[in-house]
Order: sequence, then structure tokens, then C-alpha cells
Amino acid sequence: MFGPVLKGKQITLRPPDETDAARFVAWFADLEVTRYLAERFPLSLPQEEDFIKRIGESKNDVWWVIEAEGKAIGATGIHGINWINAHATTGTVIGDKSCWRKGYGSESMALRTEYAFRHLNLHKLKSGAIMDNEPSKRALQKAGYRQVGIEREESWRDGRWRDHWLCEVLRDDWEREHPR
Repeated sequence: MFGPVLKGKQITLRPPDETDAARFVAWFADLEVTRYLAERFPLSLPQEEDFIKRIGESKNDVWWVIEAEGKAIGATGIHGINWINAHATTGTVIGDKSCWRKGYGSESMALRTEYAFRHLNLHKLKSGAIMDNEPSKRALQKAGYRQVGIEREESWRDGRWRDHWLCEVLRDDWEREHPR
């Protein structure tokens, strides 16, 4: 499903529109953008349109496009929601490289986390990053995630095996830092 419009100080999370698939195709064809993504291959426009359609129909995913500076710059989502155990996995990508290191990823994670805990009533969110992706790790920590482990040699990138940094945030811990 697509999430509702959520407004932050610098960004807005919104459902996708008909122009977004083409942006994602261009971003995911850029090796610098996909350097740290779990799945790293370019998609065609029909494949990207199909992905957006499928995620919109999903009952176990919530997905947004991130807007800043008057344009779409990336996406964030809550995926694989386990409604019985109240946990899910999260992910974010800032595809517009001119918008890197401006705090937009951190803010999108904060809005997404608040929505997951206060509107979906989830108990735990899990995420991760390739170990040397320091900007993602910092953004996740800023959003309340804490390291819970390392998966050694989990993915092949740039000619060598890379470790994955695993993290999670529990609702009770997050609520202590974000009282109503």
C-alpha cells in the first residue's frame, strides 16, 4: 500500500504519481546510487511500473516517494510487515545525488518510524546497511535504530565481500525519546 502524505520540516513523504517510475529507472541505472543497495541492477520502465503497482496492492508493505526542494528525490518504505508479531523491515534510497548529505534521508526515516509505531502499531522495525555506508548508518541511528549485529561477508560489491550492519528500533525505546 502507499502511505499517506506525511510532512516534515524539509521533506514530504507522498504516494507515487505517474511520473515517478521513470525517475527510479534513471536512478537505479546509476552505479553510484545503487552502490549500497541490496539489489543492484537496472530496471526497465515496465518493470519499475510493475513494482510500483505491486507495492501499491500489497497489504504488507507501506511505501512513499520522498520529495524535497520541489521534486521527487527518493523513496522510503516499511516492508514485509508481520502483523502477528508487529515487526517489519525498512529501507530508504535517495536517488537524486544533488540531495545527498542534506538530512533528507534522516528526516524520511524519522517520519516513517513515527508512522510505523503510532499509526500501524508496530512493535519493532529492522534495517541495515552495508558496513561502509556511513551516511545510512548515521541516519538510521539518528532515527533511533541501534546496532544488533553484523552479517559477515553478506554481499559482493566492488570486487570484494562486504559485511552488513544490522540494526533495529523498538517502539518502547523510540517512545521514550519521542513523548507525545
